[in-house]
Amino acid sequence: MTSARWPFFGLRILTPRLELRYPDDADCELVAELSTEQVHDPGFMPFTTPWTRAPLAERPRGALQHLWRQRSELQPDHWRLLFLVTADGEPVGIQAVGADDFQVTRAVSTGSWIVQRAQGQGIGKEMRAAVLHLAFEGLGAAEAHTSAFADNGPSVGVTTSLGYRPNGIYTDAREGVAARHLRFLLTRADWQRRADITIEGLDPCRRLLGAATPDS
Repeated sequence: MTSARWPFFGLRILTPRLELRYPDDADCELVAELSTEQVHDPGFMPFTTPWTRAPLAERPRGALQHLWRQRSELQPDHWRLLFLVTADGEPVGIQAVGADDFQVTRAVSTGSWIVQRAQGQGIGKEMRAAVLHLAFEGLGAAEAHTSAFADNGPSVGVTTSLGYRPNGIYTDAREGVAARHLRFLLTRADWQRRADITIEGLDPCRRLLGAATPDS
């Protein structure tokens, strides 16, 4: 799908291993199907909002509503892009990047999930590197933020391996129980730029993201 009125449908990030693409309506259906797969062990919850506890039959509808909500609410001063991640053409997860008042703050935040069958293969690090390239190289960001529960070792490992530094701790409510949440910050100076990541279709999206030029 292409649309001059909604240029995000043409936005893609390519790495040697992965394609991240902004989902059109057909891709939204793929995400809905992907949401029915197992994402984590039943005894662990990596998300503040425990969407993976929803009944299996309800998850696709919830996934579609979430995707549509992010699409409909996108504004230059408040946006969140959700990318469908594919490896060898196979959907494996979602990588998100968003910002508030990006034109002023030049700061983004990220989040993601991967189906369990694709974990432990370096995909999480590769897809995060892809959206960091979009943020820093494509949009001229100054910093990137992320967070994870303290007991989410894989997520923390991906974060620290990409050069983020600790940026505080807070107490979060996780399924009715207090849990330590770790914040991390990656500055432009610490970002590990890669020459093998490319972005397609960004130029017509810049104004809608509060980033008229790469270095503004």
